[in-house]
Amino acid sequence: MDIRCKNLFDAIPEQLENEQFIELLNTGDVLIERIVSKGHSSDWFDQQRNEWVVLLQGEAIIAFKDETEVCLKKGDFLLLPAHKKHRVKWTAPNQHSIWLAVHYL
Repeated sequence: MDIRCKNLFDAIPEQLENEQFIELLNTGDVLIERIVSKGHSSDWFDQQRNEWVVLLQGEAIIAFKDETEVCLKKGDFLLLPAHKKHRVKWTAPNQHSIWLAVHYL
């Protein structure tokens, strides 16, 4: 077991062609990942698992199929139930948006 201390803010690339997804922990039942965005948006997600996400830095907008939107800023968190269709509509283009996402059944 690796017990070295690591930091969520280490190794943030300055330029990102695509969002960066780094798997931090995967037990099969729980997946924790760091996501880094900078001016990115996404296609629609229809996930098999629930997702709890917190925006550690930056700003973002999550859009839902029912046309509602949630604006997130540093420290905001959101629960995305399984099969709740959503997408990242916008992330701040002038700074990194750093997310911590926890996927679970």
